[in-house]
Parts: sequence; structure tokens; C-alpha cells
Amino acid sequence: MGFAVRYIVNDVDAAISFYTEYLNFKTDMHPAPSFAIISRDDLRLLLTKPGPGGGGQPMPDGTVQTPGGWNRIHIVVDDLEKVMAELRSKKAKFRNELIVGVGGNQILLEDPSGNLIELFEYKR
Repeated sequence: MGFAVRYIVNDVDAAISFYTEYLNFKTDMHPAPSFAIISRDDLRLLLTKPGPGGGGQPMPDGTVQTPGGWNRIHIVVDDLEKVMAELRSKKAKFRNELIVGVGGNQILLEDPSGNLIELFEYKR
């Protein structure tokens, strides 16, 4: 099965819709309302809603897992300005404005639970 990233999400169905409609992921498995596996190329995301059982259960000290933070997946695109315009037309939420860097340009896109996706275009 290889490697995967687990994202804690508030609503698995909303996350599936976001990733499949906005970022061309496909649904590989959705066996329960609280869990799904989606993929894009070699990247697999495990979408998990906090709750009892499985990867979303509370920690032994009672801490409840929550989405968000600054860790993120990194998706390389060929034309970042075009992708940003398409996502804005769909009312996607960005955490920042375009950052022009030495190796490329990037912007941080938020999924419905506040998890980040870094969209990156290498300098040519």
C-alpha cells in the first residue's frame, strides 16, 4: 500500500467533495462516515473524523484530535496563477496571498476543516 498522510477532518464527506472537485483526487475507499482513503497520483490521504475507534480516537490522556495547524501536503502545479483563478471561482479559501520564492511560487489552500495544501510552481 505504500505511504499515506492522515488528515483529521470535521466532515469526511465534505473533505471528499473538496479534494475530488477542487484538486482531482479520487475516492479509493469510503467504508464508514468517519473514514475514507483518497488519492492523487502517488499521494494517498486518509481522511479521519475525530471520535471513538480508529485513527481519530482521543489520546490516552483524553486529548481530542483536531484538524488544522501548519503541516501540509505539497502539490506541484504547472500554472499556479491559473489554478488559483479556478479555485477562487469555486470559492476556495486561501490562508495567504501568493508567495514568490527563490525556487518557485506557492500559496496555501485550506480544505473545509482548515487543513492545508501547499500549491507550488517551480521557477522555470
